[in-house]
This record gives sequence, C-alpha cells and structure tokens, in this order.
Amino acid sequence: MAKVPRHEFVPLEVQPYAYLNRPLPIGFDKTISPPLMVAVMTDLLELKPNDVVLENGTGLGYQAAMLAELAGSVYTVEIIDELAQRAVQRLKREGYTNVEVRVGNGYFGWPEHAPFDKVIVTAAPDLIPAPLINQLKAGGRMLIPVGLPDAQHLVVADKDVNGKVRTKEITQVLSSLLEGPDEPVFRAS
Repeated sequence: MAKVPRHEFVPLEVQPYAYLNRPLPIGFDKTISPPLMVAVMTDLLELKPNDVVLENGTGLGYQAAMLAELAGSVYTVEIIDELAQRAVQRLKREGYTNVEVRVGNGYFGWPEHAPFDKVIVTAAPDLIPAPLINQLKAGGRMLIPVGLPDAQHLVVADKDVNGKVRTKEITQVLSSLLEGPDEPVFRAS
C-alpha cells in the first residue's frame, strides 16, 4: 500500500483527502474506493508474482497500480473513455509497464487475454456475469461485488480444477452498478 502514491490517482482538487479511508469522487459520478477496501480486495485475491489479472472498472488506475505491484500482468477495462485515458497517463507517469487499459464494457471481460488467474470487479452486477466466469482459469479466483443496489455483497468466487465455481460472501458493500450485457462490448477510443 505504501508503494503506490494514492494522491497521484485522484483528481487534483481531492488530493488533500487522498489518504482518508473513504471513497473520493473521480468524475463521471464515479469514485475511487477507500484504501481499506482496496487493501482487503487485493489481499483476498491472493495474488502471485506470475498471475495474469483482469480488472473491471479501471477508474483512474489506483487498483490497477496495486495489482501491478503484486502480479505479472494486469488487463483492465474501463467503460468511460476519458477515465481510461487519464488512467493510462497516470499509470505511465508512475512507471507501470505491466498494465494494459482498454475502453469497453467490463461485463464481457477481455477474451483475447483469457483465461485469467484472477479477476477483480469494482462495480456490481445483479449476478456474476457468465463471460467473467468463463474467462477465469480453473484454479482461479474472482472478487466481485454482487447484488441489487440495496443488497450488495463482496463475493469471492473460486473455480476448482474441474471448472466448478464456489462462492463465499465476505461483507456487505455499496458499489456502483456494472453495465449490463445490453451495453456495447468495446468502444472506439
């Protein structure tokens, strides 16, 4: 946590609050998660140095930077083009070379780089999207907030070597909603 300068991944006007344990606005009605939630989610992924990770919901790139410190490769999808471009700039400025950012609908993952050892989702669908389960390696782990807006839970989903998925609710959360399958898969950037 100490290696990634959180203040570099928030807008200038909220930088004085970057290290408070609370969500902060990053534009487009989106927020950066509190540092404690980022730490908990990162820890629950049980990352290994060679892991290939899919992140859905890049925002300004803070979680991607955290993942990049612990994993081999990070592929991150952001639906809002301007946030994705700002994340690319921030990640590049901070020297992260093992992160690739794509503008698109995270519901569909990033099939060209699948399967992934780990998947982390920062926005909540009603149910775990089938494309994300399909892109998770056997033996892989996904962390995702799931549920209706007033009843979301952070869920760990482990896929065993036979492809069977077991889920475990960790805690109640309040996340923005993941765009559904009716939104475009990828947008021109």
